[in-house]
Amino acid sequence: MKSQNVGLPTHRYVLQNTERIMTPALLIFRDVVSANIATTIRLLDGNADRWRPHVKTAKVGYVMRMLTTFGVSAFKCATSLELVTAIGAGASDVLVAYPLVGANASRVRAIVDRIDSVAISVLLENISQIESWRGSKVGIFIDINPGMNRTGIEQDRPGAIVELARCILQSGLQFLGLHYYDGHLASASLPERTQRAHAGYDQLMSIIAALNATDISVKEVVTAGTPAFPCSLSYPGFSTSKFLHRTSPGTIVYFDTTAMEQLPSEWCGYAPSVLVMSRVVSRPTSGVITCDAGHKTVSVDCGVPNCAVAGMPQLQPLTPSEEHLPIRVPDGMPSPDIGDCLYLIPRHVCPTVNNFDRALIVEGGNILGTEQVNARGREGPMLPESYHHMSANYGGFAGPRS
Repeated sequence: MKSQNVGLPTHRYVLQNTERIMTPALLIFRDVVSANIATTIRLLDGNADRWRPHVKTAKVGYVMRMLTTFGVSAFKCATSLELVTAIGAGASDVLVAYPLVGANASRVRAIVDRIDSVAISVLLENISQIESWRGSKVGIFIDINPGMNRTGIEQDRPGAIVELARCILQSGLQFLGLHYYDGHLASASLPERTQRAHAGYDQLMSIIAALNATDISVKEVVTAGTPAFPCSLSYPGFSTSKFLHRTSPGTIVYFDTTAMEQLPSEWCGYAPSVLVMSRVVSRPTSGVITCDAGHKTVSVDCGVPNCAVAGMPQLQPLTPSEEHLPIRVPDGMPSPDIGDCLYLIPRHVCPTVNNFDRALIVEGGNILGTEQVNARGREGPMLPESYHHMSANYGGFAGPRS
């Protein structure tokens, strides 16, 4: 992890009057969130409608409402709970960008059937999935596999994509466009990432041309999470297209140490807006301190170190256990004392936010309030026997949680 990722101005992240805060605590710095949102819209030439952020990162209805205040109205999500949270926060257009089968498809269909004020769309990748949506007003995107090999139709099969689009239209459903998530490019350097992404976008444009050649209209194309965001912005074909091109980075709302390394250094408007406040609880041996933020707090899914300490680049986080994070203090370097607060910047902020039930909203060193992490976890696991008995939460379409 680059040293620049931890040498941040500590005054921006230090809280006043921390005595009552139980740690570990999730801190959302409102002014930094606002700056990150504004930076993204600026990079999109001031057009907030070109951004369909994935709310798997935001998770908090309060932050989703901040996005809508900036003019962002279209969102992307992965779960039904994220869907109802986005709708409750004022979204007018939500794409459930995850393969929906079985009861999960039934749940989203029930939400679609009960709402007229929000455009809800889903992904399809094969003809058998059409039956779940037949007769509904849901919008359909075809999911393209750009080489990530996670979901979607392989991009070198344009005939299969055209045939699926034709079947969608023949079934009386709305075919809206294509979903293309090129997250597999994240580990490449930016020049290599851009070259590979643009080659993929060339293939994507060929698919669109094949659809148009059969009189199938493509209204929207969604590309790019945070790693490929700069690649999508620099691709000339998207800026001159007849379809609406939207990018879908979500991590940039909160930012983390991984995003710092992935995005161009000249994009200086971004900064971490979500940190975990932890306290030093032990000094188990010379040169090591331990704080109360194990991997049940700060996700370790992207490896070790799983975080950095804001303003203290000399501290080296080691492998965490469930509740403990040991940190090495190099010889001759100043060491925090037991009871001192450390402000941790996650390496992967998305699953870290998902570890918390509530977050503290902070601005100017002061706590503005506490907000629920509304979209944490999932609904279910059982669908109710009848949707007539569902709760009135979010206007009567949010199912039970357990």
